[in-house]
Amino acid sequence: MKTLIISGGSSGIGAATADLFSQKGYKVYDLSRSGQNRNSISHIACDVTVAESCKAAVELVIKEQGRIDVVICNAGFGISGPVEFTDTASVKRQMDVNFFGALNLAQAVLPHMREAHSGRIFFTTSVAALLPIPYQSFYSASKAAVNAMAQSLQNEVRPFGIQVSCLLPGDVSTGFTSARNKCEAGNSVYTHAKQSVEVMEKDELGGMKPKEMAQIYWHMAECKRPKMYYIGGSKYKVFCMLQKFLPTSLVNWIEGQVYYA
Repeated sequence: MKTLIISGGSSGIGAATADLFSQKGYKVYDLSRSGQNRNSISHIACDVTVAESCKAAVELVIKEQGRIDVVICNAGFGISGPVEFTDTASVKRQMDVNFFGALNLAQAVLPHMREAHSGRIFFTTSVAALLPIPYQSFYSASKAAVNAMAQSLQNEVRPFGIQVSCLLPGDVSTGFTSARNKCEAGNSVYTHAKQSVEVMEKDELGGMKPKEMAQIYWHMAECKRPKMYYIGGSKYKVFCMLQKFLPTSLVNWIEGQVYYA
């Protein structure tokens, strides 16, 4: 039986992915601060922002299963607001969960995967890492940082038979939207801020289903040579392709018009 560890596996994309892998025969462990065992999925209380918490969770999985085949660093949340008015503590919390949380879990599994000379490390990032969203600057930055780390990590661990990939979802309808931490300070100065966030949240609520992202993760886990980046959603693939060929200033202007419409 293969083993999957997924952080943030109790809701949204994480829960859908955990369910699918469990149905396909994997032993699945959900690492999250809150949650519970469900069906054959085992919950381990873990705060990904604490390195020792991640290490303890991974050691427990190794003790019970003796192997880790796939780890998905999926835990994350979003903040929104103007760069000028977003307090530093909120920005640090954003990076602690989205970037350092992913780093801590990856570092915890790497020694075991190196020893086994196999394993796959996947990161849930975002299309916003490639196309940063106005008034969601720090979420975009945190996901871009994970993309950069993952790309570097792939070259470092290739000699050990470990594969690294990122899934970049577009708009997905989950509880992520209602959980967003909104900084509304400065809205009277940045008069587009409230409207921009509302447009973004409307797109999210009408977005893809978490099961669609779970299916991509299943493909990533089972294909022989996974790509570095997978874009979640066909229209977002088009956007990201245009970003490669059009001038950055033009792409940025177009995106701004979308969120100010």
